[in-house]
Amino acid sequence: MKTLLDRILESTLFLLMVLICVSVLWGVFTRYALGSQASWSEELARFLLIWIGLLGTAWAAGQRMHLAITLLPEYLQGQQQAYLLRFIDLLVLLFAAAVLLVGGGRLVYLTNILGQSSPAMGIPMEAVYLVLPLSGLIIIYYKLSAFKNQ
Repeated sequence: MKTLLDRILESTLFLLMVLICVSVLWGVFTRYALGSQASWSEELARFLLIWIGLLGTAWAAGQRMHLAITLLPEYLQGQQQAYLLRFIDLLVLLFAAAVLLVGGGRLVYLTNILGQSSPAMGIPMEAVYLVLPLSGLIIIYYKLSAFKNQ
């Protein structure tokens, strides 16, 4: 299951990167060649960057490539190192549950209730913020599977 999720995330991130490149290039083209930038291109690029950043963070957490201070794990040996890595995974899991899943879910709910939409494209803002609880769920899955495999 982890391998399938990895491939889905990698493909999604690749597609989002292609879309952000096209959006930025279109914005530059319309600004300099047509004299007026397409109003939606900058907003779409900003929203795609949010999705790329958070889904990329979830993917990195699943690959154990997230930002870390490696001084202490390299200093420890054997069982002590394993305990520390489990503790770190637990902290990441708790952060993902509290901030991304609960906090992100509340943000999605609030923007839905308020009916906020983006100014240029008119898309509901909860669609943009939905990546918060989604990436939280993915990180939680990755960390739970890491506990299972340790």
